[in-house]
Amino acid sequence: MIELPEATTMAEQIRRSLAGAIVTEVEVNRTPHKMAFFTGDPHAYADHLKGRPLTGAVARGGLIEITVGDHQLVLSDGAYPRLVDPDEAVPDKHQLALVLEDGASLVVSVQMYGGMSLHPIGENDNPYYLTAVRAPSPLGPAFDDAHASRLLAAPGVDRLSAKAFLATEQRIPGLGNGVLQDILWFAHVHPKRKMGTLDGRERAELFHSVRQTLREMTHLGGRSTERDARGNAGGYSVVMGRTTRSLPCARCGSRIVKEAYLGGAVYYCPDCQL
Repeated sequence: MIELPEATTMAEQIRRSLAGAIVTEVEVNRTPHKMAFFTGDPHAYADHLKGRPLTGAVARGGLIEITVGDHQLVLSDGAYPRLVDPDEAVPDKHQLALVLEDGASLVVSVQMYGGMSLHPIGENDNPYYLTAVRAPSPLGPAFDDAHASRLLAAPGVDRLSAKAFLATEQRIPGLGNGVLQDILWFAHVHPKRKMGTLDGRERAELFHSVRQTLREMTHLGGRSTERDARGNAGGYSVVMGRTTRSLPCARCGSRIVKEAYLGGAVYYCPDCQL
């Protein structure tokens, strides 16, 4: 799934490639997908997008927000954007396609499940979106020690596992189960460990890992297990994930373990993540 590093990378690619171009054609639901969700009537999207300029794109946590005219198109979860050059063939299967004046296209395909929402600028009142807009990003200066302290001081945090604290309730928008694995590995923290058992040094190291790992993933264009808007794998080599399961831990040599936990898989080293 798209998380903060991939959303940031894709938004920048879209902005650099398409900013200023006019949308000339809009195709919605060419390939119906029962887990592709739209706000409002998807067949009305063309009325709001056709003939308007694409003026920008930005990541909002793990969401990708694209401004077209006086509307904002937001892609969430598994709604993957793909940039298609004028001389390339548009993929046969997709749920949304914007054709630009020069023949380039922005094509959105849903994998597993994903959402596409379209609202006039400033009128998206979805709570998930608003939290992603308002929360400090780990990639920016506002995600500082004072913000970390506020997150840690919230009621009930001490009873949460490290995974639940970092990757649920949108405490850190864009930080999901995918990027979580390496963050915890670098911090030497087991995903099931209760936050109340971490001392001050361990908490500081955990938040240092959140900032440093996400910034490195973003700097390298996303994780190697995901693809960018050009279809290329990210440049960050994942340490803990499906591609490294049962391999030796890069730090201590123990075998990496996979377990089901809190609705998803966790990958960890049983010897150096405590």
